[in-house]
Amino acid sequence: KQWYQRRVAITAGEYKSYLRSMASQNGNSLHFDNSSPFVNFGTDAAHHGSDPDKWDFKPIVPPISLSTTFKQPAPGQPPVYDYSRAGNPTRTAFEECIAKLEGGKYCVATSSGLAATMLLVNTLKAGDHILCCDDVYGGTNRYFNRVVSNFGIEITMCDPTDLEKFKSNLRDNTTMIWIETPTNPTMKICDIAGVVEIVKKRYEGKQVPKVIADNTFSTPYFQRPLELGADCSINSVTKYINGHTDVVMGVISTNNKEFYDKLTFLIMAVGPCPSPFDCYLALRGVRTLHLRMRQHETNSLAVGRWLEKHPRVSKVIHPGLPSHPQHELAKRQMKGFSGMLSFIIDGGKEEATLFLQSLKVCYDSCICAS
Repeated sequence: KQWYQRRVAITAGEYKSYLRSMASQNGNSLHFDNSSPFVNFGTDAAHHGSDPDKWDFKPIVPPISLSTTFKQPAPGQPPVYDYSRAGNPTRTAFEECIAKLEGGKYCVATSSGLAATMLLVNTLKAGDHILCCDDVYGGTNRYFNRVVSNFGIEITMCDPTDLEKFKSNLRDNTTMIWIETPTNPTMKICDIAGVVEIVKKRYEGKQVPKVIADNTFSTPYFQRPLELGADCSINSVTKYINGHTDVVMGVISTNNKEFYDKLTFLIMAVGPCPSPFDCYLALRGVRTLHLRMRQHETNSLAVGRWLEKHPRVSKVIHPGLPSHPQHELAKRQMKGFSGMLSFIIDGGKEEATLFLQSLKVCYDSCICAS
């Protein structure tokens, strides 16, 4: 209360220092080293895009607009929306919220994370080349190498931790750089700003490839790829952003108006739009993202530290642990760490299967999917 009275508008860094000093005075040990410095994140998550003044009846919670079509005063003159595949009031509220949280200007919501990936690939043409990190979500890997490659688009998979090797795989026809950080499932950290710098220098005076960063494992609470120079940040809303295991959705955020317009055209032309009800649920879920991510970080670090001491565990991979080979890069690029970690136990497939079948709290379906 005294702090609040002295200065209402405080920065996240000052608040962090204040909490540390209070904890020290009280004899407590609190972990605030990786607290998010993105000012007003929780407030924006709760309110941005949900302004009651958008509607005549001033609802605090945006309504679920289920209408597929909207009245027009004259043919071809929609006041805002015409057909729900192209746009929807509930969807707009969610998209505005995510754009704000990502530090971007625009957002496009899709029916799944892979639908967002497909939408981005639909901006390319036969003869183009995608340079993708070699450790990537299995669905992305499958889509690139078993679907996209059939349409004349070339795919190269490369270790994102070796920037020189990454640079050597760039081609004249490279039109998209696909990075995922941390990667799924080996938790590699890709230097987003480093990749962006390499790409800009390599294609100076030419058409610069779009740098796409999959931010699913970090979420915008702990990492903002757009602020590090990426053209687009993509998230599978299904995971942390919704956070309740009851919605399948994806989002693409960008600051590029021209590219955003292309994506909104493709939403209408290709059709991977989310339902209004899913948008309502995801908007509800994102309101607690900041609270959930803090606890995910606390839990995963506690589990990771415990596993590192276990005699049957040969390796723990968590970017928040000093044992991670890119721990320093992770600390510079990220503002904290999510609940994701990988570890290797003694034995082979039989032992790993037995371990998963023996879990009492976590369920093996998601772990096996990774």
